Amino acid sequence: MHDVLDLIFWFLAIAVFGFAVWALIDAARRPAQAFAYAGKQTKQIWLIILGFATLFGLAAAVQYISALSIFTIAAVIATTIYRVDVWPAVKQIGKGGSSSW
Repeated sequence: MHDVLDLIFWFLAIAVFGFAVWALIDAARRPAQAFAYAGKQTKQIWLIILGFATLFGLAAAVQYISALSIFTIAAVIATTIYRVDVWPAVKQIGKGGSSSW
């Protein structure tokens, strides 16, 4: 049973890493002005936040840190905030990146 839970958490860690990579790439492709016009933090701040989220997601995926660590949870929260709040606002204003998820 313990091995099954480890496998489930490992798959979740890989999903967190993939989600963070997508968000980081998407934020990098958006113009900096789109973040300002949308009233969100600057592009540089989001790149730093999502860069750390990607780093923590990778650390969880390679099992350097636990999938349930505070850093992995912070990565999920930061990436989710980007996806549900920032991404819809900047995709309407800026060009670049994909238009669908």
